Amino acid sequence: MINTLIVDDSPMVREVIKDFLESEGSFKVIGEAGNGREGLEKMLTLNPDLVTLDIEMPIMNGLETIEEALGQIAIPIVVVTDFDTAEIAYQAAQKGALEFYAKTLFTAPLPPGKQREIYETLKRISGVKARQPARGFKASRFNPRVFLKKDGKLSAGARKVDAVVVAASTGGPKALSRFFSFFPADFPAPILVVQHNTSGFDAGFAAWLDGCTRLRVKLGDDGEVPEAGGVYVARTDRHLTVVRGGSGLYLAYTDGEPEHNQKPSADVLFRTAADAFKAGAVSVVLTGMGEDGAAGTRRIREMGGFTFAQDEATSLIYGMPKAAAETGCLDMVLPLDPLAEAVIALAEGRT
Repeated sequence: MINTLIVDDSPMVREVIKDFLESEGSFKVIGEAGNGREGLEKMLTLNPDLVTLDIEMPIMNGLETIEEALGQIAIPIVVVTDFDTAEIAYQAAQKGALEFYAKTLFTAPLPPGKQREIYETLKRISGVKARQPARGFKASRFNPRVFLKKDGKLSAGARKVDAVVVAASTGGPKALSRFFSFFPADFPAPILVVQHNTSGFDAGFAAWLDGCTRLRVKLGDDGEVPEAGGVYVARTDRHLTVVRGGSGLYLAYTDGEPEHNQKPSADVLFRTAADAFKAGAVSVVLTGMGEDGAAGTRRIREMGGFTFAQDEATSLIYGMPKAAAETGCLDMVLPLDPLAEAVIALAEGRT
């Protein structure tokens, strides 16, 4: 059983989360707390396998609780909060929370596939107790001639990068904030991102990520023409695509069925980007559960693009990167820091 502690100032919310977890059969709620201070004390005394934590609470809020708790004990913390604290939820991810969900997920009817995904994610997270990401290389030590190889040879310096497409899920917010912190404001290509987010959290995510990088981060809009130096985050509940029209390339949303229980799906974005940009497309698959992005990686490679994935040591959950690697269509697998540097070097022609 996965011993779980629920920390929320609402008794009703605690009961809802408890019912959701225990109905699956693998979770046992061993404690509850109505504020961050009480929650911290129970984390230290009960040593649970998993903690669900609200953000806005009396006495000690969620951010303070995470900081104090992780300074004393290695424990998996999942934030469960409201839409109006979405941007703060991503700050919690930066401080060490491993995942976050909207409270409405636990009160509204969910498709069976989505329920299974939440349960499986929480099970995986409960086993990440003491894991710390491996340290990446410092930027000053990065040498593109060491890392940028394709089929055993150095990649051609003349390669033109027209767009970078990125996929991430569990652990993605923290990984993306680190990844994009390396990028210069004048990065010579647009970047399109699918991060598997809870519905309604997309605007908060884009606003938070914008403060982590010199790039310009925003939600992608229907009909928008992506520009160099911009990061365009897929909105939730629709698939982001790249369309080639009479006036050029632009972003468009579709309302197709979820792929791998995801909507937006990285595979949808990667496929359309491969067809639109061909050899000018670069794909990056970061930490996350499942296999979204794997088929898209294959398509990027088939169209002549360059493909990257994060390595196991620096991935919180080595699911999506592993699935991409198992296609046999990756050019490079790298730790997170040199991965960012490699993408920058490739786009800037420093190969």
